[in-house]
Amino acid sequence: MNDDANESATAEARREARLGDMAGPYLQQPSFLLATLKADCVNKPFAQRCHDLETVIEEFPAKELHGIFPWLVESIFGSLDGTIVGWNLRCLQGRTNPTEYSVALDFLDPSGPMMKLVYKLQAEEYRYDFPVSYLPGPVKASIQEQVLPECSLYHNKVQFPSSGGLGLNLALNPFEYYMFYFAISLITQKNSPITHHISPSNSAYFILVDTYLKCFLPTEGSVLPPPSSNPGGAIPSPTPRSPAVPFTSYGMHHTSLLKRHIAHQPSVNADPASQEIWRSETLLQIFVEMWLHHYSLEMYQKMQSPHIKLEVLHYRLSISSKHHGSPAQSSYQALHAYQESFKPTEEHVLVVRLLVKHLHAFSNSLKPEPLSPSAHSHTASPLEEFKRVVIPRFVQQKLYIFLQHCFGHWPLDASFRAVLEMWLSYLQPWRYAPEKPPQTAELLPRSVSEKWAAFIQENLLMYTKLFVGFLNRTLRTDLVSPKNALMVFRVAKVFAQPNLAEMILKGEQLFLEPELVIPHRQHRLFMTPTLGGSFLSSWPPAITDASFKVKSHVYSLEGQDFQYKQMFGTEVRNLVLKLAQLICQAQQTAKSISDHSAETTASHSFFSWFKFTPSEMNGSYTGNDLDEIGQDSIKKTDEYLEKALEYLCQIFKLNEAQLTQMMMKCGTAQDENGKKQLPDCIESENGLILTPLGRYQMINGLRRFDVQYQGDTELQPIRSYENATLVRLLYRLSSALNERLADQMDVLCSREDFVGRFCRYHLTNPHLVHKIRYSPVLKDRTSQNWGPRISLRFLASYRTLISLLMLYFIASWFHIGPVGCTFIILFSYFLYAVIMAFFFEGRKPHEH
Repeated sequence: MNDDANESATAEARREARLGDMAGPYLQQPSFLLATLKADCVNKPFAQRCHDLETVIEEFPAKELHGIFPWLVESIFGSLDGTIVGWNLRCLQGRTNPTEYSVALDFLDPSGPMMKLVYKLQAEEYRYDFPVSYLPGPVKASIQEQVLPECSLYHNKVQFPSSGGLGLNLALNPFEYYMFYFAISLITQKNSPITHHISPSNSAYFILVDTYLKCFLPTEGSVLPPPSSNPGGAIPSPTPRSPAVPFTSYGMHHTSLLKRHIAHQPSVNADPASQEIWRSETLLQIFVEMWLHHYSLEMYQKMQSPHIKLEVLHYRLSISSKHHGSPAQSSYQALHAYQESFKPTEEHVLVVRLLVKHLHAFSNSLKPEPLSPSAHSHTASPLEEFKRVVIPRFVQQKLYIFLQHCFGHWPLDASFRAVLEMWLSYLQPWRYAPEKPPQTAELLPRSVSEKWAAFIQENLLMYTKLFVGFLNRTLRTDLVSPKNALMVFRVAKVFAQPNLAEMILKGEQLFLEPELVIPHRQHRLFMTPTLGGSFLSSWPPAITDASFKVKSHVYSLEGQDFQYKQMFGTEVRNLVLKLAQLICQAQQTAKSISDHSAETTASHSFFSWFKFTPSEMNGSYTGNDLDEIGQDSIKKTDEYLEKALEYLCQIFKLNEAQLTQMMMKCGTAQDENGKKQLPDCIESENGLILTPLGRYQMINGLRRFDVQYQGDTELQPIRSYENATLVRLLYRLSSALNERLADQMDVLCSREDFVGRFCRYHLTNPHLVHKIRYSPVLKDRTSQNWGPRISLRFLASYRTLISLLMLYFIASWFHIGPVGCTFIILFSYFLYAVIMAFFFEGRKPHEH
């Protein structure tokens, strides 16, 4: 016995010595442990700190770990105001920091040390304050108005400050507190420095989101039980707590699914699955609230029903004389305070898409329903019930508003692809179904099964209204860009899946059916099954009427005064025809760019490095940003647009005659050479006037006018290929000669013989006499005839000067002096000028 006692004492001494290095001599006081851990953050490497934290979590009791938990969570995920970055999980990648990446994932794994700490504190029912001021805008505004949010996540958790306290807080259990910080760090830490080479889908944060979803929302099996330090012990689910102050509710107060399910159980421990389902529900509620519950002030005002405002007013009147401190915040003040600027990042959208894809897989893993309806309530587990309603009850409404916000506020650039793919992922739950298509049908388009008709009808606005929003965005984008063309192709391909358009049309027909006997429609917040707090709320009566289901969906999301715009109606069909016309124009523009690029490549000369091109000589501007696309990208653009047009024809049953007419219309706006298209404009008394389509074409660089300098060529700005000093000197010399010899040049140029033709060839500029109409100009504007004159500006060109130097250099090889070389040059030019004067009088020297 004495030996056993000695061994036990020795082991205890070793434990104290090992922990003494980290916690100091006073282990019972968390402040010393906290101070030591804070010092280790500065003095020790990351891997060593995580190892020490793991040891502290394993060895210390929950009472001592309670004091360090808020600091540890903040040091990992960063502070709520964004000033502390923490571990910066969004930038941590295995490719750049493999050691820290691996250590962080192991530490934060669902079975890792951090979750063990969470469960250890959960068993003791500790609570931690989370400030309401950092919640999403809609939740914060409603709580500040003392209106309880519809989500059960906030029920019985709002704590008013004591006298002298600052702000409202939520009293959260350790699991909720940890997940709140984890989820909201995606929003609060969005301004942290991120380098461009980092891929969000490879970051530690993205991997952890995927890991938590697979652990707490499993597609196979049940939720894994939490690790427990006590053998056979269990972590209890959160117990209901009395509210600190009475709150006005959004609607009927619902009980949790967990509470409803276990109400029939003799003991909580009798059904481990029902005991642990609360983690799945809590995790999803937190993710949805933190990532999706954001929208504009207008949407917030729209979601306030008169019933709620009446209850709030009644509540204010009843407590105005006995409230803690000041009266309730006025509705106007709350609305004014709510005006948050919500700008989701591309990384935020990618994480939401990951959530959507996993929820589809989670919901599709539902086991087939039993044949006997009476067996449902007795045999279905909480997890199976959760799968059945997880999307309509938790995600549908908030995701719809989130997508509407992105469609209306996202920049008109290629980054919208992330939002687009998230939307398309939600629209295609069959992609995440466990059944696989037949091997023989892999190359053919997969037909959408009729079993998805209910999902399409219950999400009709996701398909129709957002499709109209996408059309309006696309009509304002440049489809010559390959990335924009790809987005049109992706949407058209998804909606062109066999049988999908027919099921959407069927859903619209159900919605437009006349209302026979339909109960009074309440406001969206009371009617929608997506709300009402927790998933295991009281089940609504079974609805068998498909038409009523569709109407309930539409009115619950948009309100009973919503004016529905049919996807297959005349108005949307006209938008599709405009898009088809824009696609044809983009194809023509891409072809003209391709032809122009080929001509430019072929016309490159030895002197191109002097920045001298023919277009610079006559003063025209032909540059365009689209010229930088490249032949391969232009080819991809044409392929995407061609397939997109084909898919649109399949969806909306466009006939070939309409397309042929549009193609012919697109080809009529070409100029004399049949290559460059002018912007769309009309002829009026004052000349050419741009139409709205023409302005759009110019703004987006789809078409342009052939702008040429039509003033005095001698007064053009000095070009980069000219010597500025020589230009000015030669201009003065030319002006002096023109003033002295003006009369003599007029006489010579007026002669009809060879001398007159020779002089006109050198002394006049025919381009100044002919008026060029390549841009909108006034009809009564006439060109000024400058008359015969001498122009020596061509001698200031570097090209001309270098050409002369090369000729003198080559002549020196043949022992020809400067005088002899000059005589040969002048004689050769004289012969050339005589020939040109005979046959090409209209062409000027130095312009070819």
